[in-house]
Amino acid sequence: MKRKNVIYVGALLTFILSVTAVQAQKNNVRVTIYNENLALVHEMRELELPKPTGVCSFRDVAAQIDPTSVHFKSLSHPTAVRVLEQNFEYDLVSADRILQRYLDQKVQLATKQGGTISGTLLNAAGNLVLQAEDGTVKILNSSEIVATDLPKLPEGLITRPTLVWLVANDGPAKQRVEVSYLTTGLAWHAEYVGVLDEKDANLSLAGWVSIDNQCGATFPEAQLLLVAGSIHRAEAPRPLPKQMRVMEMAAAAGGFEEKEFFEYHLYTLSRAATLKDRQVKQIELIPASQTPVKKEYTYDGSRDPKKVKVTLRFKNSKENGLGLALPAGKIRLYKPEGEAQVLVGEDFIDHTPRDEELRLNVGDAFDIVGERTVLSTRKAGDRADETEVKIEIRNHKSEAVTVNVLEHFYGDWTIRRETLAVPARGKAEVTYTCFRTW
Repeated sequence: MKRKNVIYVGALLTFILSVTAVQAQKNNVRVTIYNENLALVHEMRELELPKPTGVCSFRDVAAQIDPTSVHFKSLSHPTAVRVLEQNFEYDLVSADRILQRYLDQKVQLATKQGGTISGTLLNAAGNLVLQAEDGTVKILNSSEIVATDLPKLPEGLITRPTLVWLVANDGPAKQRVEVSYLTTGLAWHAEYVGVLDEKDANLSLAGWVSIDNQCGATFPEAQLLLVAGSIHRAEAPRPLPKQMRVMEMAAAAGGFEEKEFFEYHLYTLSRAATLKDRQVKQIELIPASQTPVKKEYTYDGSRDPKKVKVTLRFKNSKENGLGLALPAGKIRLYKPEGEAQVLVGEDFIDHTPRDEELRLNVGDAFDIVGERTVLSTRKAGDRADETEVKIEIRNHKSEAVTVNVLEHFYGDWTIRRETLAVPARGKAEVTYTCFRTW
């Protein structure tokens, strides 16, 4: 008898999941995802609405839904349906939930020792507490229990996060409805991969979008829109839960179309995509394109007395193979070495409009060293002074380099004079006098 009960429950759950999957495929779903752990979900479904009033359910919504943001509308008969009451139900089926529903009722337990214990269930949190027919109370460690026999599945348990409405319906029972809501647990960001050529003159740049779905719902064959930009919210979003994630690389066919939208940029995927719960999906944003770049060396001695920074500079223009509004994200830079590639640096870019310049901080030059020395300082008036500074750059590379020297002073200042000489495999000195007023 126990075996039959287990098979029946398993078959029932399989049937529920199968029906849910078939229904989901027939729904029209649009998911708009923002950078800040927020998404707007639109769904259109065929529902059976009670007449003249009654309760209807809308299953498989996001577990992290904001119930106050839900909007319900009948597309078939907009003026015939009104929502009188709304509830968000998330009392999902689990062993603990089922046992809680059997408090003060008779249950039968099977122990590891092979015996059975019957009684009225008084507590199901942690150790189980049973009262036998003779009035004695037994406290059982849950780890000692191997099976629990219950007469039936309690009513009212929910197998999926569900919106439940009390509606007034003056139209037909079968109607097509649209439901929209905000949810946390969905976020996206851009990531870029750049490969330099042998002479560091060109960069093959490709962009990917990573979508992280931890909202507690799967959206099959959804229309996907991504909003790049920072929107103002009246309340800070909740943090993402720490759950296991599945990484999936989506097919590159059918990429994103980008356009301006309000004060942001909107990226619409030209094909449907399935967003599974607890999954990170990656979709190609821009295909690899050759972009001319300029490598620069910069020394800022007042902030870092020894290091010379290496940067790459290029323009986000159509002429350079780009010209797309680039969403913020991390760029990883590689350079070929034989048949492999070696990571040479990483940087983050902000949201970058088309035709704007990008500067990537690659790292510190190994063979170029800087040194900053203050030679003299004198007062040049009540609110003025003059400072003489020497900058020395030592180049241990096999080729000559040009280093940009940055300087910072407070107040109004000008550089009076400077000298520069750059020998091969040697050193270069810059000596200048700064006149400053305040």
